Amino acid sequence: MGEPDRGGLWGAAFGPDAGERPLRVRCAGRDHWLAAVTLGGQGRYAAAAGLLGPVINGIDPVLAALGAATLAAHRRQLGGHAAARVLDGFGLRRLAEGGVLPGQRSPRDREPGSAGAGEDAGAARSDVLLGLAADALGGGRLDEARRLIGIESASVDGGWRAEVKRGWVTAEVALAAADPVAAVPPARVAEAASVRSGSVRLVAKSRLVLGVALAASGDRAGGLDMVLASRADAVTHGLVPLRWPCALVLADLEPERADEHRRAAAVALDCVLRHADPVGRALARASPWVPTSAFGLGPNR
Repeated sequence: MGEPDRGGLWGAAFGPDAGERPLRVRCAGRDHWLAAVTLGGQGRYAAAAGLLGPVINGIDPVLAALGAATLAAHRRQLGGHAAARVLDGFGLRRLAEGGVLPGQRSPRDREPGSAGAGEDAGAARSDVLLGLAADALGGGRLDEARRLIGIESASVDGGWRAEVKRGWVTAEVALAAADPVAAVPPARVAEAASVRSGSVRLVAKSRLVLGVALAASGDRAGGLDMVLASRADAVTHGLVPLRWPCALVLADLEPERADEHRRAAAVALDCVLRHADPVGRALARASPWVPTSAFGLGPNR
């Protein structure tokens, strides 16, 4: 593989074009993965899952791990941390079976341009390890999450995407441990790395994480600014899955507009559920993290 194509599907998945719909996808594992990343960012989880199946079950262990980590992230965003753990574990096993263990290198690592594109074996290892850390966090296993973050950070450099995701998960662990002050530095690292990357999707998520950390640590004004910026990014670029958590955070930060923000959250979450596959909808309904009951939502109602 030569230098990565920073336009087209790559630009939609990881660059400045997150709002583009990848309607013309060649029959290739890499293209299916990139298109699924984009579709997931738009909240079109059913379409993404349909593309990821062949990638996850394909012969390339690196692409299989990347695909499994992507589907795991979509399940996790719908509150399905246990289901995501199975997928992240599968991705890690495919890397191990392919001889791509943490701390080792593979031929994919040495392909020109792959590291810069965030799709080499190092990136895949980081994706599944940080995914497993996020899965543990969702299950309340903070020590396990910390260990997995440590394992990931000690392995071969996962690249720019890993730097962003590591900051997210580290900040979220600190918030879950009721230490919001400790959440701010890794959240700032993630936000800075995302801005350097030029990925509007990662910037929007990073600003949300940083906004929550700032507000929880006592900087309410700084937190509000960041969450508003995240919401603006989400609206501008069609990142529907970020709209409902932004709205719920804003309901807390702007209590005088809480009803308005909760209505916006209901609309965005209903849109996400309408575009999820049956497994995703079932996970959302069963999850304590996704407030479907609070809004009286029903998929495809």
